[in-house]
Amino acid sequence: MEKIFDYVIVGAGSSGCVLANKLSEDGKNSVLILEAGGKDKNFFIHMPSGYSQIVPTKSDVNYGFETEPESTTNNRKLYWPRGRGWGGSSSINAMVYIRGHSHDYDLWRQMGNTGWSYEDVLPYFKKAETFNGEGDSEYHGFDGPLHVKKSERTDDHLLDVFIKAGEQAGFPITKDFNGKDQEGFSRYEHTMFDTKRGPRRWSSAKAYLHPALKRKNLNTETNVQVNKVLFEGKKATGVEYSKKGQTFKVSVNKEVILSAGAINSPQILMNSGIGDALELNKHGIDVIHELKGVGKNLQDHYSVTNSFYCTKPITLHRSASFLNTQLAGIKYLLFGTGDAAFPPTSGGAFFKSSPDKDIPDTQLHYGSYQTSDLHGRDGIDLDHGFSSVICILRPQSRGHIELKSSDPSEAPLMYPNYLSEEQDMIDTRNALRETRRVFLQEAFDEFRGDQIKPGHDVNVEDDDELDNWIRETGETLYHPVGTCKMGNDDLAVVDDTLKVKGLSNLRVVDASIMPTLIGGNTNAPSIMIAEKASDLIRQSQ
Repeated sequence: MEKIFDYVIVGAGSSGCVLANKLSEDGKNSVLILEAGGKDKNFFIHMPSGYSQIVPTKSDVNYGFETEPESTTNNRKLYWPRGRGWGGSSSINAMVYIRGHSHDYDLWRQMGNTGWSYEDVLPYFKKAETFNGEGDSEYHGFDGPLHVKKSERTDDHLLDVFIKAGEQAGFPITKDFNGKDQEGFSRYEHTMFDTKRGPRRWSSAKAYLHPALKRKNLNTETNVQVNKVLFEGKKATGVEYSKKGQTFKVSVNKEVILSAGAINSPQILMNSGIGDALELNKHGIDVIHELKGVGKNLQDHYSVTNSFYCTKPITLHRSASFLNTQLAGIKYLLFGTGDAAFPPTSGGAFFKSSPDKDIPDTQLHYGSYQTSDLHGRDGIDLDHGFSSVICILRPQSRGHIELKSSDPSEAPLMYPNYLSEEQDMIDTRNALRETRRVFLQEAFDEFRGDQIKPGHDVNVEDDDELDNWIRETGETLYHPVGTCKMGNDDLAVVDDTLKVKGLSNLRVVDASIMPTLIGGNTNAPSIMIAEKASDLIRQSQ
């Protein structure tokens, strides 16, 4: 028998878990959340260093997408890890908690999105957060479901050396990337929670979904393939999904909400007949409603790595061998301490790639380790080293996502179009040189060995050589957004209440609605978006 719910949420990721909690909390609305993956039972999800075990390979908790080859990145297929299962990418990320710059949200408002200025969204960031530590109450929350903690790591001997080197290079020091002054060098804040057994990842699933599971009006389905949204005319009436070879349909009294992320949300819309008619017709999909912007406006942080060998055996490579990795895991299990008790990146920086920038346009993730592959697919080198992963924060380049076929289970084609705008290359080049200058400061003199990336075969002062190296070695920093953008222009998919334009009973609530990429990691904004959307949805009923 076909079931009926007030709300059906597609995707139990960073945003979907928030919606499941908020829309079911009054006990009046019946809510179903559908998730392509399983429950968050994988041990490595909860261990802070488990990121290094999950991200490198495609698995039941990692989609492990690949982009299409493009000339701007020397015709390489780039690996795109994305979370699959309860918590989505918040269950496999490096747990860095960054909201972005106030300018980012003020720009959304200036683009015509009422209610999305920094002043508008800050209360939702605060509402979501329990900040563990000394924080300014003007910017932080202290009783929300999402636990956030500034790194207190003491056994990473180069972490404070890195911050000192930034100061020596002429950059400011900031106390809080999410406070008054983002610009500068500092330790990161992470979505972590200290338990009696040691630190644990605090994903969106842990923060929002698990506390709501006992509610009788919240229903969950895992390991399902959502095929399409169902319509009567222009009104969304339910969802069709498959599980274990069977096809099911569920109906809604109120709304279908897509929270499947910047890749899967536009894919579901297109499979449902919502998108560019020319694209849909190619795959024999009947057009329910034409919206040319579905899958367009794709933005992501393209990153390059600067690294050196370390002359002293004091980096995280101490746990890189097979035996030491096992010992680190045992130490964590028994005592909740050691290298496995911390995420891989404990510090970073926001700075201007050149003096003419009005606000910081570069983010630097620091790590006391070096590897030939950003995602760790080649393992961790046993030789000690340290690295910075650099990205420009607001790229001008725009890509797109399109269907490979009408089969909902087949991954779409992804064309990020990195570095297609010349300014993106100029800024990345300048950012890399500035980062290298940090590592050449006196603070690192006793630790700095030979440079690994870029190698000695690359003249970093030659623009053409450095540009080719950037095209040849850059990777995603895991922040795709924008493919169902909010706005009023021809490519807008949702309005400022996140309703899909021209349709009723259908919203998109996840990172795909961002009109422009924010200046930082995207998990915290995805949670904020869902907190705000929950209020918008309840106010409209």
